[in-house]
Amino acid sequence: MTARILVVDDIAANLRLLEAKLLGEFYEVGLAASGPEALTAVANWMPDIILLDVMMPGMDGYEVCRRLKLNPSTAHIPVVMVTALVDAAERVRGLEAGADDFLSKPVDDPTLFARLRALLRVKQVQDAWRLRAETARELGFETPILPTTSMRGSRCLVLSTDAEEVAAIQGILAADGVAVQGATVVEDAWMALSEGGFDMAILCLSPDGTDALRFASRLRAHAITRDIPVLLVAQPTQRSLVLRGFDLGANDHVLRPVDPNELRARARNQIRRKHYQEQLWADLDRSLELAVTDPLTSLRNRRYVMRHLEGVLRGGPAAVLLLDVDRFKLINDTHGHAAGDAALRVVAERLKANLRAADVVARFGGEEFMVVLAGAATDYALAVAERLRQTIHQDSISVGDVGLSISVSIGVVLAPQGSTGAQATAAADAALYRAKAAGRNLVMLAGDADLQGVTADC
Repeated sequence: MTARILVVDDIAANLRLLEAKLLGEFYEVGLAASGPEALTAVANWMPDIILLDVMMPGMDGYEVCRRLKLNPSTAHIPVVMVTALVDAAERVRGLEAGADDFLSKPVDDPTLFARLRALLRVKQVQDAWRLRAETARELGFETPILPTTSMRGSRCLVLSTDAEEVAAIQGILAADGVAVQGATVVEDAWMALSEGGFDMAILCLSPDGTDALRFASRLRAHAITRDIPVLLVAQPTQRSLVLRGFDLGANDHVLRPVDPNELRARARNQIRRKHYQEQLWADLDRSLELAVTDPLTSLRNRRYVMRHLEGVLRGGPAAVLLLDVDRFKLINDTHGHAAGDAALRVVAERLKANLRAADVVARFGGEEFMVVLAGAATDYALAVAERLRQTIHQDSISVGDVGLSISVSIGVVLAPQGSTGAQATAAADAALYRAKAAGRNLVMLAGDADLQGVTADC
């Protein structure tokens, strides 16, 4: 997979070396020789991954990473720090600044490309969701989001054949409020993870490592576990297995003996990324909900109900009720638009309260409402329409000190399977027109001629 990689280093030779390696793998490469230059390049170019030197004069890599992660427009970009420092405390410092991983100089090519592939897989998925969320925000459906920071209440599963190792990891993560469930057998781990509710899986490699890697592949192959971050725990001598694990879908790793602070920092980064992705999903779901919901009445809107009606009619008949509030313009002209809005909300509430959960009611436009009863017979549809008419009319609506008497006229059509939503709506509208003409506050049933007349015109 190709991607844009920004390389940041104050030493020209290092820049050129990494540039040559990356170009050889067909990545697009950008270069920056300082922290400020890197921030400018990120803002202008928006790379997919940043390879960031730690030791730079002026603004070091830690500060660059912190600034990137504090900016909502760049916080999602993975950062890999490249350094000659090997002290565990320096790794923790970088991870706490928001870095996704560390590579030691001189950079090992297989490790570099394995990490790039793993990070790009995650980023591509998140980018797809992020773009949808941004589109929804531009349409006014939601507010900008930031990754959550608290780990408290998160759940992690640890798979290890060594119960003492499970207990040690459990104690380390407890400091951040992460609840750990241990498993020493693969099938026990699978049963737990497949039930959902976990924010991360830690797989501890045995001497041959094959069971853990096979399990990582299994997690990525199933929808319910596909997005769980996977962190590997391995011996320093198991480098080739770790790289293979990245190709199979692992997200990160830590080497034994496990440094508690490093494990906590890496776990925090993985869990935060998962929370961020879940927040993207939730916000998109909310945006889609808003896109098919009428903001005044909280009913479904015309777009939704017409799609629903088309789907119902493909599989069977449906009764369609088209309701119109009688003399609604007079309410607005006499009492104001606020009173009219209040009347529409009350009508919506009474409609919802007197329909089944399987029935769909929507605000069709203005003072019109539509009800779709899938598979309903004529007698049932007319009984429902009459019940709705009476319910709306029997009690006045209080708007301030004014009591408004509201009534509706209703047109009903029994649309056969294979007819279109437009045909059903036009026939119901014809019946509604007759109810209005006959004196309002009435229910009228569309006849065969209404449907046939519409079909003939189509």
